Amino acid sequence: MTPRTRFAPSPTGDLHLGGAWTALASWVVARRSGGACILRIEDIDRPRVVAGSLERIQADLLWLGLTYDEGPFMQSERSALYDRALDRLALAGLLYPCDCSRAEIGRVASAPHAGEEVIYPGHCRGRDPTRPMKRPPALRVRVPSEIVSYEDAVFGPVAQDLSLEVGDFVLRRADGVFSYQLAVVVDDVAMGITDVVRGADLLASTPRQIWLARMLGARPSGYAHVPLVVAEGGARLEKRTPGAVVRDLRAAGIPADRVVGELAHGLGLMPTNAPTTPLDVARACAGREIAWRREPWPLPRFSS
Repeated sequence: MTPRTRFAPSPTGDLHLGGAWTALASWVVARRSGGACILRIEDIDRPRVVAGSLERIQADLLWLGLTYDEGPFMQSERSALYDRALDRLALAGLLYPCDCSRAEIGRVASAPHAGEEVIYPGHCRGRDPTRPMKRPPALRVRVPSEIVSYEDAVFGPVAQDLSLEVGDFVLRRADGVFSYQLAVVVDDVAMGITDVVRGADLLASTPRQIWLARMLGARPSGYAHVPLVVAEGGARLEKRTPGAVVRDLRAAGIPADRVVGELAHGLGLMPTNAPTTPLDVARACAGREIAWRREPWPLPRFSS
């Protein structure tokens, strides 16, 4: 099967090296085998969108040498697809309204460990449908008592008990915004994405997305979760982290091939950090198994 990958940034600010890192990884996975890479813009949460950031992200990707075969596709224009997916799940009896507030959930849910999400305790799962709602409800999906497992191209075997580790998760928020979990699955299926290459911070989301794709009658994609680029001390990279924004590196006179060389070496795609282009990286990776890096990658420091 010819690979199809995607890079799916949110237009909430300028492209930083963490985004460029996953963009390069996704691009190379497609191009090394003559496949296609799609650009999708995840802008369904409209209040978070920053005016002009889409155009700046596209310009920075082009500067790095990352071109796309299709897109940009805007999630904000794809609501009809998400509604149809909800209709299909509703007909299967998998959806229910939930009017619990975050505070109410927090009071009865088990306290999560560091980095874990609060698991919904199922308060509204079996409620009387004629009972009045306290507030506009979210839509949750009923997850089964099932262990979903898959083989991640970077981290190897991953397994998750949906009922114990995830719980009934939201597919449409109370304000009408579709959840990331729904939109990303519907879009990956509709766009024929064969390989999802993204950051390791989304590793825990993957089993539920695999299950959701199956409930929508689709074959799930393959997955590769690359480690994160981290700031000094291991802190998560942010758009305001000094030295992290691609546009700032451009303005400082750092050549694009130096940035690509650092990223490709950090990912495990190239043996050294010598200046290079995405196309040369893809050619170097053709016909061989990629030895992906697994540990977080410290933010490199460039000097002009």
